[in-house]
Amino acid sequence: MTKHQQRVRDVFHFFDNNDTVLGFRKLLDCAMDTQDMGIYKTAVELTDWKEKNPDNTYDLTEKSRRFLAEIEMVEVKEYPTEIAVLKANDIQKSYGSNRFSLGPVSLEIKKGQVYGLVGENGNGKTTLLRILAKEISYNKGNLKYQFDSVPKDEFDLRTKLIYIPQRTEKWYGSLKDNLKFVLSNYGVSPEENEIRTLMMIARLGLWNYKHLKWSELSSGYKMRFELARTLLRQPEILLLDEPLANLDVLAQQVILEDLKAISNSVNNPIALILSSQQLYEVEKISDKVIFLKNGKYQDNERKSTNENLNLIVEIDTDSSREELLQALQNENLEKMNFNGGIFVAYFRPDTEFSNVLSALGNSKIKVTYIRNISTSTRRFFVE
Repeated sequence: MTKHQQRVRDVFHFFDNNDTVLGFRKLLDCAMDTQDMGIYKTAVELTDWKEKNPDNTYDLTEKSRRFLAEIEMVEVKEYPTEIAVLKANDIQKSYGSNRFSLGPVSLEIKKGQVYGLVGENGNGKTTLLRILAKEISYNKGNLKYQFDSVPKDEFDLRTKLIYIPQRTEKWYGSLKDNLKFVLSNYGVSPEENEIRTLMMIARLGLWNYKHLKWSELSSGYKMRFELARTLLRQPEILLLDEPLANLDVLAQQVILEDLKAISNSVNNPIALILSSQQLYEVEKISDKVIFLKNGKYQDNERKSTNENLNLIVEIDTDSSREELLQALQNENLEKMNFNGGIFVAYFRPDTEFSNVLSALGNSKIKVTYIRNISTSTRRFFVE
């Protein structure tokens, strides 16, 4: 079974379990992978029917299952993702003596991978993204790109390597016309332009907003349309600066899931690096999380030769420190800090998280929140 066929099989399971919301988005991912305009046209028509019949989930499921069977029959060429599309070695950026300095930073990313970039404001996230996007220079190090073909000019480079800042420029005219204008710059025929544009609008959940103007959109939908415009250009590397800013929690989760799915396309994967303050949400979808503090680099990969492997647990409770210490006295607790209203407990490496949970439960400690952050970049924030 090919990767494409396996993805289609997985989508069938969503509909089997009546998860039509996520299932339909996954269906559109599989349809987009075909690069077949006939499939695209059917997907657009099904999206239009779905939006006109929002409560008819039974027929939507039946129509979707028949369409999935059709999609599964299309042969999709899998893109090889073994080679890193971006390599940065010991990149450093200095703004003069006694001023901010970034680095050294070394990383490499392949297409289909998602990297999260986290850290407090003013620690170099935007600077690093702009360096990787070739928007600003760096003082030391080496930066190498492995695109499918060498960019012919600056326009071609900005098609392959795209940086979206936190604050985007205003659009003028209807949003759909703006998206069609993007494809017209690449010589796409009018008929294909219409279908590809509507397909991207459907995939990013913008169907009911396509005829609006920029001023009529919320911040979240402005970001989605900016992503649509970018993805129509089929970039190889996409750098996003705070795409979750001004979004509610649910919208953050949805857009991150969409970005992960689109980056993992079978035949058109993207290397994605995004910065965010939403640490836990980003960690869920990232292959690696990069942490910057005062311009210095760390990531969430454990290095047993030079990093303490303690079990580290965050605990939010109304109980006192003394009550917690009493509850955990037999669990190899080494130290406990109180950080921002939350206790951070450090245990010996051989301690099991499940034992900590049991000890708290047996002592009737009322826990509001608890999390194992041993492998999370959150541990860098609290240390």
